[in-house]
Order: sequence, then C-alpha cells, then structure tokens
Amino acid sequence: QLQFVESGGGLVQTGGSLRLSCAASGFILDYYAIGWFRQAPGKEREGVSCISRSGGSTYYVDSVKGRFTISRDNAKNTVYLQMNSLKPEDTAVYYCAASTHDVQAMCSASELNDYWGQGTQVTVSS
Repeated sequence: QLQFVESGGGLVQTGGSLRLSCAASGFILDYYAIGWFRQAPGKEREGVSCISRSGGSTYYVDSVKGRFTISRDNAKNTVYLQMNSLKPEDTAVYYCAASTHDVQAMCSASELNDYWGQGTQVTVSS
C-alpha cells in the first residue's frame, strides 16, 4: 500500500527553523515528483515547494523563496523541507504529495497530485 509519513513539525518561535521529512513506503519514490503543500485554517491548500524525480528541478512559491529548501534522497525514499526564518504566516498543516506532472504544474494545482500524506502541524509563534 502506498503511504507517506510526514514528520518534523512542531512549535517554533519566529525566526526559528524546522526540517520536515516525508518518508514513502509501498512504492519507489523516484518514480514521482514530490511536493510539499500547506493548509492554514480557513485557507485553501497551497503548493509550497516541489522537486522533480531527479532533484534537478525545483519550484518554490514566492512567499518562501530564500527561506525554504526542498531536497530528496531517493536511496532513503525520503523528501525533506528545510524551513528557516519561519514566520507566523507559515503556520499550517504541511502535507507531502506525489505527482507525475512537472514541478510547477503540480505545485500550482493540488488535483494533479496522486498520493497524499496525513500532514504534520507547523506552528510559528510571534
């Protein structure tokens, strides 16, 4: 059974850092581009960052450019999101997802993603 397990979320102060992990089981991760999405209360789900199958192409939403870094280790079947200089507006549930589409397309449209994790809560206090 295809499954994602996200971890690494938590409570952090403004300016702090967190590293999210997305571990895949039941399928070979490098068959897919992988993305991180987030959803804050009362808001739509937003594509934060996506990475291609090889890791050679990445996409970031403007609000996280220069602060977040996505990476993947296909040997470990895991994708990471390093989040630095966190802001209260980064507070959300963060999900990882898999897609066969290119990184910009999958990050721009949640419906283009085939498999989703359960999410991990990130809370940034002011």
